[in-house]
Amino acid sequence: MTNTWLVRAVVAGAIFAASFQASACASCGCSVASDGATGFSSATGWHVSIEYNFLDQDQLRSGSRAIAPARVAGINDAGGNQEVEHDTLNRYTTLGIGYAVNADWNIRLLLPYVDRGHTTYGAASNPLTSDQLSGATATGVGDAKLMVSYQGILPTHALGFQLGVKLPTGQYGGPNADGTGIVGRSPVAFTTGPIARNPAPDNLLDTSLNPGTGSTDLIAGVFYFRPVSQDFDAFANLQYQFAISHKLDQGGADFRPGNQTSLSIGLRYEADPAFVPQVQLNITRRAHDQGALADTGDTEGTVAYLSPGISWSALPKLQFYGFVQVPVYSRLAGYQVFPRWTATSGLSYSF
Repeated sequence: MTNTWLVRAVVAGAIFAASFQASACASCGCSVASDGATGFSSATGWHVSIEYNFLDQDQLRSGSRAIAPARVAGINDAGGNQEVEHDTLNRYTTLGIGYAVNADWNIRLLLPYVDRGHTTYGAASNPLTSDQLSGATATGVGDAKLMVSYQGILPTHALGFQLGVKLPTGQYGGPNADGTGIVGRSPVAFTTGPIARNPAPDNLLDTSLNPGTGSTDLIAGVFYFRPVSQDFDAFANLQYQFAISHKLDQGGADFRPGNQTSLSIGLRYEADPAFVPQVQLNITRRAHDQGALADTGDTEGTVAYLSPGISWSALPKLQFYGFVQVPVYSRLAGYQVFPRWTATSGLSYSF
């Protein structure tokens, strides 16, 4: 074990704090500390990365179990008003640009591009048929994140802190207070199915499924790592994200994303520095969204993923990595679509 890997893992932890993409449910977004798996040079200078995340939420769940869509539709049969979601396919491509001032300080900007397809039966009753299905596609720049980390507390650089901000750069919005117009910036509308045939603003996608949230969030975290044997290294990162302001603040047309806590624990096998197998446990706790435009009952929950992966050093400054996430636990409020698995891949280059 060398100090080089220690600095690499610290920078990786800072990037993990900025890697999560929030959406309309507790299970949305990538929680893999993927850059923590690749390692980084301890030299000062620039770092660029491209990451792709695939997450298909195609299983309807409540609490800790999968449930049949007909069961949710039965709530509407009894006079309720419960959305019966069908599928949310998320694809995120994130450009990362970072600069290490010295061994103690680094700064990083992440610019995501969101490609999200969403289908829902709305508040349909049984039997559920294809003509009840409505669809929307949300594509565009998401909410950018700027992170700063400091790891000069210990001589080994093994302990550090993170502070960052998420900015409202993506599309966001929904109906205005009296339902006659639209608030926000270019909110996405349904393009197929019964909902698409409604007049605006009744044809709009859920506010929290837009590429952005319209909020400015503060991100704070702490990380620690150490060798556990000759060939194994471990790290942990704890992060908290919460909105400090939100542009959707009109009475009756407000939206604030739920606060989020994330914990990532990783173990790396470094017998061969060119090929590094590893595994992570990623746990996320999300509070429910708030406001008149929020789907309050269906956005809260706790999820955990087991995430095996590998990184490959193709060149001294160029690395590739890939992960598969397998859900091992979920406790979801209301009725939410959930992924059976997720995938992350990417490359990083330092110069």
